Amino acid sequence: MIQPCRVLVVDDHKHAREAMRILLDQDPLFQCVGEGGSGEEALRLTDERQPELILMDINMKGMDGLEATKAIKARHPSVKIVIVTISDDAVHLFDSLKKGASGYLIKNLNPSSWLDYLKAVALDEVPLSREIAQRMLQEFVQQQERSSSSYAPVTAREKEILAWIAKGASNREIAERLFISEHTVKNHLKNILHKLHLDNRVQLARYAIENRIL
Repeated sequence: MIQPCRVLVVDDHKHAREAMRILLDQDPLFQCVGEGGSGEEALRLTDERQPELILMDINMKGMDGLEATKAIKARHPSVKIVIVTISDDAVHLFDSLKKGASGYLIKNLNPSSWLDYLKAVALDEVPLSREIAQRMLQEFVQQQERSSSSYAPVTAREKEILAWIAKGASNREIAERLFISEHTVKNHLKNILHKLHLDNRVQLARYAIENRIL
């Protein structure tokens, strides 16, 4: 039997925490192991409850969700953190990825979309949505963070896979586009993550965009 994914819910609004907990209770893949109302509480509860996945509100008094994410990832690098916010601003997305977040959810999305997305995060298979990928690209162009970029030591095939990840493609879609198996795609992703010292495919998408592997 598959053990449920241990989830910590962090939001400074009680009703928001309750809504997320009720949603998680609908699926046996998830087990809510605690609730917190601040970044400081999130850090303490992560130490105590050892969650595998955290739903983290971005705007909280004191230590906000981004700083809490950074602090938690420093102590518990294997924990997956999904930022939860009412904003779809690409700047927030960039900031959350820089702090180590594995994903990004908008509060007004359909609840069923939340569950599908969180399942994909838990299974390390979440694709970056095409809308978010486009916002990231636009934000990068507008900020002009780098005038020139150098590629990391990745192979031509790995660059192809990175390009499709930046476009929001799933493992199956990448396999079909490149005429390889999903298993091969997963192996490539594992190698790329190790080579670039990154944690998840969302960070890979950001890397691909910043280095213009498109």
